[in-house]
Amino acid sequence: MKMIFLTFLFFCNVLFSQSVQIPSYYKSDPEFTKAVETIVTDLELDKNFDVGDDGTEQISLAVIDLYAKEPVFAGVHFDNFIYPASVYKMYVAAEVLHQISQGQYSLDSMLIVRSPNDVDRSKEIKSDPRPLLHGGDTVSVNYLLDLMITRSDNSAANCLIDLAKRENINALLLKNNWNGSEVTRKYLSRKFEDPGYEKIRGTETCALHAADFMYRIDKNQLVNSWVSEQMKSFLGRQLDNTKYFTGLPPNTMFYHKTGWYSFWTHDVGIVDDGDVRYIIACFLPLTEELALPKFKALAERIHQLIRIRHSK
Repeated sequence: MKMIFLTFLFFCNVLFSQSVQIPSYYKSDPEFTKAVETIVTDLELDKNFDVGDDGTEQISLAVIDLYAKEPVFAGVHFDNFIYPASVYKMYVAAEVLHQISQGQYSLDSMLIVRSPNDVDRSKEIKSDPRPLLHGGDTVSVNYLLDLMITRSDNSAANCLIDLAKRENINALLLKNNWNGSEVTRKYLSRKFEDPGYEKIRGTETCALHAADFMYRIDKNQLVNSWVSEQMKSFLGRQLDNTKYFTGLPPNTMFYHKTGWYSFWTHDVGIVDDGDVRYIIACFLPLTEELALPKFKALAERIHQLIRIRHSK
């Protein structure tokens, strides 16, 4: 118990010492950066947005062009930590798969859903025929992973956070230098949180960390090749294609995780149309209604920008 308590204190301290640096394996290109900044300005996304009781917030955006031998990074407020909504479910999935790769359990291992983790009362994707999870249901880890990523199921996420344990998820994040993006909360009311987590600050992440996470997947370097390929498989079956995907050309593959809640609407993923390949991490402090047309326009502009870069 003492070790768990000390570990918990350590992660709490890390949360207040966020330090973001672009990794040295990314190349910078002033012309590319300027072009991305211009797109953001043209779409009126480079300003302070009202997010209700939380005051004001800024966009957090990162783009990684994967065409060249060295990946080229650009962004706007990419180091801004922002509430990620369901995007941080991808961090949970990574540690679950990590533990499976270590032999702690398997994709076919069965779990019993425990209340109060069964929080969902409606489906994020209405067309998905899979029923809502309820306390007492027995389902596989693989089923929970798929629900959590493809349908963004909160009940599944809560179950998997309990399985992986937050201190292990955060150890993986810190090992990859994603300090400040630690998973602090489950997707439920604070009054139902585990002891020690009732008053902890909400989970945040930034575009740089989310984009770098996708880059590790693309390079098969997220823990190992098996974990990376499994993550890509889940992300490739994403059912929410209402955001950045809407501005991409037909037949484009987008391995991604979306998130939205109240004033927050996000999309993070790997774009591949056969010729153009890049990573996008876009966190918008806007309601979904306002964010959706912005995402479409942003995707059209970013994709065209990178296509032009590739044609040079």
